[in-house]
Amino acid sequence: MLIACALLAGGAHAESLKFGRLSLTANGGFTPRTLSRRIYSPIEFKGYINMKSVDGSVPPALQQAVVEFDRDGRLGTRGLPTCDPSSLEEATPPEARKRCADAIVGTGHIVALVVVGNLPPIYTSSLLTIFNGPRQEGHPTAILHARTTEPAVQNFVITVPIERRSGAFRYRVTIDIPTIAAGHGSLTHLDVEIGRRYRFQGRKRSYISARCGHNVLSTYGRFTFAEGIFLGGSVEKTCNPR
Repeated sequence: MLIACALLAGGAHAESLKFGRLSLTANGGFTPRTLSRRIYSPIEFKGYINMKSVDGSVPPALQQAVVEFDRDGRLGTRGLPTCDPSSLEEATPPEARKRCADAIVGTGHIVALVVVGNLPPIYTSSLLTIFNGPRQEGHPTAILHARTTEPAVQNFVITVPIERRSGAFRYRVTIDIPTIAAGHGSLTHLDVEIGRRYRFQGRKRSYISARCGHNVLSTYGRFTFAEGIFLGGSVEKTCNPR
C-alpha cells in the first residue's frame, strides 16, 4: 500500500497534495468565525475537494473517506425530520429534494470522469443533497443522494453513519463510495454546503454548532483510493473567541 500523510494548515488558500499520479486539492471553512469559548453557536460549513491525474487519465477511484471532526463542534438532530433512503432510490435530484425537503441539511455538486474503451472521456455531474437519516445503532446518519446520466443513468443513495467518539475528535463519518459507471469512472470534484437551522419545541436549533475553545477547529480525513493509495491529513481553521 502506498501511503502519504500531510498536515494541511488552515490558511486562506487551497491545500494541495500529490502522490504518484494522483493530485488532490482541498479547502473548506465555516461561518461565522467569531464564536464563544464555552457556548455552542450555529455555524455553516463550506468545502470542496478536487482530484485529478497528473497525466490526464482517469484518476484512481476514491473508495472510502473517513472524516473526524473537532470536539468543539457539535451535531444536533433532535426534532429534525429524517429521510427514508428507500424513497430516493429512483429519484432525480429535484424529486429527492421535494420528497424529503424537511430533512435537507446540505447541498452541493459532484463531478466524475468516465472513460469506456476507446471512447472520448466524459465528464458527468450531478447535484448532491445531504439529508438527515434514520438513526442506526443509536447513532445519527446522513443520506447522500446524487444521480448521473452519462454514459448511463446511475442513482447514488449512500447511508453515512456518524459515530460519536471520545478523544480529540467528537464525531467520525465514514463514507463508502460506490463504483461509478461500472468501474470506468472516478470522482474528480465534490463541493458541499452544510448547515440547517430549525425550530423544535419552541426553541431555535442548528444541525451543526461550534465553540472556539482552543482558537482553532480541526478536521482529520483519511482517503482510500484504488491502486492501494492512502492519503491522510488534517485541516485546521482558526476561530476568533469572544
